Amino acid sequence: MTTTRALISYGSYKLGGWKLKNVSLRPLREKELLIEVVASGICQTDLHFAGAESGFGVHYPRVMGHEGAGYVRDIGPNTRVAKVGDPVIMSFSSCKSCEPCARGHPAHCTGFNAINFEVVPGNFVFKEASASSTVSGPDIYGQFFGQSSFASSSIVNEDSIVNVSGLVESRDELTLLSPLGCGVQTGSGAIINAANAGPDDRVAVIGLGGVGLSAVMGAKIVGCTQIIGIDRHESRLELAKELGATHVVRVDAESDLGEVTAAVRAITGDLGTNITLDTTGVPGLIAQGVKMTGFKGKILQVGTAPETGKLMIPIHEFMVSGRQFMGVVEGDVVPREYIPKLIRWVREGKLPLEKIVKFYQADEFQAAIQDMQSGQTVKPVILW
Repeated sequence: MTTTRALISYGSYKLGGWKLKNVSLRPLREKELLIEVVASGICQTDLHFAGAESGFGVHYPRVMGHEGAGYVRDIGPNTRVAKVGDPVIMSFSSCKSCEPCARGHPAHCTGFNAINFEVVPGNFVFKEASASSTVSGPDIYGQFFGQSSFASSSIVNEDSIVNVSGLVESRDELTLLSPLGCGVQTGSGAIINAANAGPDDRVAVIGLGGVGLSAVMGAKIVGCTQIIGIDRHESRLELAKELGATHVVRVDAESDLGEVTAAVRAITGDLGTNITLDTTGVPGLIAQGVKMTGFKGKILQVGTAPETGKLMIPIHEFMVSGRQFMGVVEGDVVPREYIPKLIRWVREGKLPLEKIVKFYQADEFQAAIQDMQSGQTVKPVILW
């Protein structure tokens, strides 16, 4: 059995339940690969699904991580997506057979939640390493989003693999590209793919974390006429302007949220936006996102809102204005088609990842998470 290091969630991160430990990996099964992980981005989704004591998709102990990149070190039976030595970027899994998958929308797979978040009892991936070779450690679940990239080596589902052999030239480049499989494709894909944005569009992005700033970069790539960034951190507003925002609006705990809508309306000459993307999941901001959107505009919901969150829509006004409210997961992209485009844009300087990424050694994971939550770091990446 392969021995590796992994960041194990024994309970909520807020309660100190995350520990970096040595683990062993079970043998490979059909359509699985052993990946040497070089880097893994930290996403709010990791904290969401390993930040509570109970709830949907919460399972302990488990290895999280779903923005990983690395090299193939072994392959299981009937695995065809890559060969040993190939560089890969990891993303989500889907069933490939339901109606949304068949229509090219695997991120809206009818089995998405079960495949990516739930676990099958007894189907462990890791075991905690024991001091005695004759004693088996406790089972630890893996394959979060099909990958569980918070480990120096992990067993990954074939469906989660994007083979980037021939596209990536070095380990350093692969390390930089590690966040592409979720946050970057989610933000940029929502604008470019789901909303089909173009030069005539006025875009507002609410929340300028990794997903939001990726949306800003995506809007710039397709040449949107106005790109408005909205956030509470002054540093992120400034960074948004560097990355392509034409205007920014600051919001904080003391702000009258109605003033945010008024500011956006003023910027757009009272037309409102054509595309409004929310990454925060904050119900009050989502409601303002609807109000700041103009006639025939699209409101894209990307941020995870509370399960009990509600949005009140004035039916007549919504009908007359022709607005659309859309839920978007993972940018509504096909990763094996979209990630090569992202790599090309990074190479061409259109997607300057280096401006949002900060690297941390694996044993600095607590500092990485704290910096992300404080706004000091946009996209922390753990190096293995």
